[in-house]
Amino acid sequence: MELFIIPLVFALVSAIAPRNLVHYVGLVGALVSMVVALAHLSYFSPEAYVSLYDPGFVTAFGLTFKMGYDGIGLFMVLLVNVVVPIILLSNLNRAIASERSFNAMVFMMQFGLLGVFTAMDAIMFYVFWELTLIPIFLIALWYGSDERKPVLIKFFIYTFVGSLGMLLSLFALGAYDTSFDHASLVALEISAKSAFWIMAGFFIAFAIKIPLFPFHTWQPSTYTMAPMAGTMLLSALMLKMALYGMVRWMIPLAPEALSEMLCLVIILGIIGVVYAGVIAIKQSDIKRLFAFASISHVGLIAAGIMLFNEDALAGSFVQIANHSLVAVGLFLAADILEKRLGTRQLNEMGGIASLAPKFAFWFAVIAFASVSVPFTSGFIGEFLLIKGLYSYNWIVGLIAGTTLVFGAVYTLRAYQLSMFGASSEGAVFPDLTWNEKLAFAVITVLILVIGIYPQAVIDFLSPSLERMMEAVQVSKAVVK
Repeated sequence: MELFIIPLVFALVSAIAPRNLVHYVGLVGALVSMVVALAHLSYFSPEAYVSLYDPGFVTAFGLTFKMGYDGIGLFMVLLVNVVVPIILLSNLNRAIASERSFNAMVFMMQFGLLGVFTAMDAIMFYVFWELTLIPIFLIALWYGSDERKPVLIKFFIYTFVGSLGMLLSLFALGAYDTSFDHASLVALEISAKSAFWIMAGFFIAFAIKIPLFPFHTWQPSTYTMAPMAGTMLLSALMLKMALYGMVRWMIPLAPEALSEMLCLVIILGIIGVVYAGVIAIKQSDIKRLFAFASISHVGLIAAGIMLFNEDALAGSFVQIANHSLVAVGLFLAADILEKRLGTRQLNEMGGIASLAPKFAFWFAVIAFASVSVPFTSGFIGEFLLIKGLYSYNWIVGLIAGTTLVFGAVYTLRAYQLSMFGASSEGAVFPDLTWNEKLAFAVITVLILVIGIYPQAVIDFLSPSLERMMEAVQVSKAVVK
């Protein structure tokens, strides 16, 4: 349970720490959490399931309180506990890092995310899912831009409606079983019609959070008005809850409806790839550009997950990790440009490569990772996803492959307009600080490690994915 206790303790410590020390308290707490997660990894076997908490009883409402992880869950725990220190490190020299409430909310969000990825009871999953909304909402409310309030109201309405859909699905499942234990719910035999509506409820919640077209309209404005750290948390971690939820909960709990929902979700995901890619190319606001780029990339991941075969699922998780790392790097670059230039407009930038060569180098590295060049984590992830979609339907695979073209155009366009061209006379652009360089370096190392040896990630996930697929196949066979 130390995975959960440490964020709670540091949330409390951050709330009372002196302002001149609270940014170090936050970074130390995040590093401690990372070390604990790595310790869990050191004694974990990919074939195993580790129970973190199981009281051994079921309440009158069917609640079991079970918490634990298999390879999929631990992978997501590691992702959270590695990305949070990078986010805090990249913000270390910014005013927001010295705010007690900001650091406390980051740790509360980390606590909620860890709960989402280790909950083995559907009600516990829902509770932690809702809990994560509070810290990120408050971070955006307290530290966002001036136009934040109407944007946050829209964000709240979207997520509330999505959560209501999931809650209704949970009520429906409760009518079939006396327990909300994950294993018990997966073993349920329900009609294809009931499964369709149960899956639809989960899908609404996840499609909004990912977000998939046409449920995406809250995202660009929310990402743009949130402080850089908030945007990082949203893009790198919060939306991953929904992609994980599709794999852990939506499909295994209602596999009888998979064939009915498969085409719809794939179409929405592929529309998102093309639509968001085209919109990103037309953006002049660099932060908004990267927001639409995120929609394009996650649409491909969601489409791949629906195939629910080993290659597509492995590619999805590799791409989940890649997207988290690249998103932090791109939004860090966008924030550096905005803070030093006082603008996010690409047509007001230029010539920065000659003024800040170190920043130009690291931005280029992250840009190449974003377009999935070989030996980066995005290459193998997108290859497996596009290959799986091509096997499903060659036209779908061909359209999905346009993500490589769109990604190269909007990413390299943003880099060219900001880094090259003539700079204004007397322009000053301070190069990277030590913490910014370190954050870029850590992101780059992780991207290259996964890109050069993706088989380590795939082998780690394979036993858990195989068990999940077997359970789904058994349920589908029963319906037939």
